[in-house]
Amino acid sequence: MMTTDEYRLSISMLASPSTPGLARTLTRARLHHWGDAHLVADAHVVVSELVTNAINETPGKEILFRLTRDATFVVVAVWDSSPRLPQARPAAPPGSETLDLSPARWDDNGGWGLPIVAALSVDCGYKPDPRGGKWVWARLKP
Repeated sequence: MMTTDEYRLSISMLASPSTPGLARTLTRARLHHWGDAHLVADAHVVVSELVTNAINETPGKEILFRLTRDATFVVVAVWDSSPRLPQARPAAPPGSETLDLSPARWDDNGGWGLPIVAALSVDCGYKPDPRGGKWVWARLKP
């Protein structure tokens, strides 16, 4: 289900590998409509990270993607049904002592996305949803 109005886009999506691309496409179109095209690059990174985290938590299940605009902020918010709260890795950059580049562990080197989201946004965080799961959000300054 998708709902939109002048300053809000909300869509239910299946947590699948193609979902981040769809969310980025919708974000680009909406930011251009709002006259905030200068935010597209940062918003794409934020959307990719938050949507991908939701997919990793709840593969094959429903997630909700929301993009809103008010006089002060553009807000990206993603809901997933997992009760597990987001956890960022320590702020130290990855280095040879923290990365395992062996073929068996190549995909286990993630976890740096939330610090990137924090760096690109004015504010970000999460909020448990009383109906279950959680919302993870980031505010961008136009």
